[in-house]
Amino acid sequence: MKKFHISDILTIQTGKMLSIRNMEGVYDILNYMTEDSLHTHQIPRALDECQPYIKEQFPEFEEIDLSDVDDSSLLARMEEVEKEYGSYFEVERLPEGKHERIHPVAEAMMSGRVKE
Repeated sequence: MKKFHISDILTIQTGKMLSIRNMEGVYDILNYMTEDSLHTHQIPRALDECQPYIKEQFPEFEEIDLSDVDDSSLLARMEEVEKEYGSYFEVERLPEGKHERIHPVAEAMMSGRVKE
């Protein structure tokens, strides 16, 4: 297991950008959980794969209401959340077979982002 900041975990749990490290936090936690080196266009799929496992690991975070958080209030709100819940938590990787490895170019071609 590896420790991640609560804002990284909440980003995966909610699907809303809440990481105080922005995309670096998203890449770090998703790459760790999937044991992959994801490209930008693979993030939504990896988030879908990881989200149920984050929710399972941290059911207590479901009660945190972050619906009103925007860029201007993110840091202050995360400070409040940290005071109440803590800052860093150990996250487990996905169970074996729960992440589909797809070559990034092949996946981009499947989505129509790359023309043959």
